[in-house]
Amino acid sequence: MTTSLPERAGRRCHNALNPLHSSHYFSPDLGRELAAVGIDDPNGAYFAARSAAMGPVGAGVVTATFYNFRHELVARHVPAVWETAAPSVVLAARARAVDATLRRLLGEEAVASKEVAEAAELALRATEACVRTARPLYAAHADLPVPDEPHLALWHAATLLREHRGDGHLAVLLDAGLDPVEALVSHTATGKGMAPAWAQRTRGWTRDDWDAAAGRLRERGLLDADGELTEAGTALRAEIEDETDRLDRAPYEHLGATRVERLTELARGLAAIAAAAGAFPQGMIGKR
Repeated sequence: MTTSLPERAGRRCHNALNPLHSSHYFSPDLGRELAAVGIDDPNGAYFAARSAAMGPVGAGVVTATFYNFRHELVARHVPAVWETAAPSVVLAARARAVDATLRRLLGEEAVASKEVAEAAELALRATEACVRTARPLYAAHADLPVPDEPHLALWHAATLLREHRGDGHLAVLLDAGLDPVEALVSHTATGKGMAPAWAQRTRGWTRDDWDAAAGRLRERGLLDADGELTEAGTALRAEIEDETDRLDRAPYEHLGATRVERLTELARGLAAIAAAAGAFPQGMIGKR
């Protein structure tokens, strides 16, 4: 049964849940657990942790599904990383890291709370309407078992909802004619994405790559001489998010308006606790 949702309710819910998933990528716990199985490079750890659900895939698959990373950066670590630790070993290490991270950021009382259990139940219900078709990262994670502990089940559901939305978002970027660097440049120009220096450093792009992409966006009338989005650029980014919402509507319609509102409320509260505990690096988000 589906219920009509307020405009952008699904996006707001996703934005509240996503920090609960993504915080582990910045956690010292992930670095420690993966270093213990032989993966001590931060880039290698990220590529391994996020792609392990797909099995021992090659660099091409990771580049395709992650979209905005430079292929040469990916290829430095994949598939060699699987010679160090098999995907099953990486998944087990990631599970330990997520458990440690959530306990550290949220605190033991919150982890054991009825609110976390309720959020997990609601988020898992939303995932019942996700579809595997043309969504490789979601589909791979959907094949993993749901953890028994509520805080880990919540993280698992947040992961499924994140990758489901993300897979659809990549199709929208392709339709909009934005290559990986252009997508990053235009997103950072909104002020809501990663800061340019952070994006370049972590995604492997050079300054020349970045400037060339900005030049292409200027030629299309999407970016002005100061690197700000033009009216057309702002409209395109808004259209991209709206179309991403459309492709991702099923989980939230399945959950229903009242439950989506409740899940958003619960997730926002937990994400605020995690952020206050230092879940994310300073200077990661913004135009500068």
